[in-house]
Amino acid sequence: MKSLEEQVVALLSEYKMKITTVESCTGGLLSGRLVNVAGVSDVFHEGYITYSNEAKERLVGVKKETLQTYGAVSEETAREMAQGAAKVAKADVALSVTGIAGPAGASEEKPVGLVYIGCYLQGTTVVKKCNFTGNRMENRQMSVDTALKLLIDELMKKKK
Repeated sequence: MKSLEEQVVALLSEYKMKITTVESCTGGLLSGRLVNVAGVSDVFHEGYITYSNEAKERLVGVKKETLQTYGAVSEETAREMAQGAAKVAKADVALSVTGIAGPAGASEEKPVGLVYIGCYLQGTTVVKKCNFTGNRMENRQMSVDTALKLLIDELMKKKK
């Protein structure tokens, strides 16, 4: 059975699509999983780690107003991260992850484990809200698994 990242690379290769990643709380874990797959260089050319708000603005064009109004951990920011990364990287596909891995950084409105995953696919963006309950590393791993599954689901919809 193929891993999630192997499935993603195979589908992107089949469709001749390029992917980029833009990560906050996963800090490169998503792109690291992708580059574990032989042949990924055909579909993955660059990724972004935008841990700070300033990096989100500067590297992938998240609006300052979005960050001020909704915060870094929000559906709106995840959407702008994915769309901006796709535009900057000239990619067909972009996955974004922003959230609170824990154990610190939470608030009453935004608890540890709250993660938003954006999936941009050729002009359409979907965002998934997740509430994970693990420790820091588990929340990061679950975020990556969920992002890869979301992309597989979106690519399979295109296949139909």
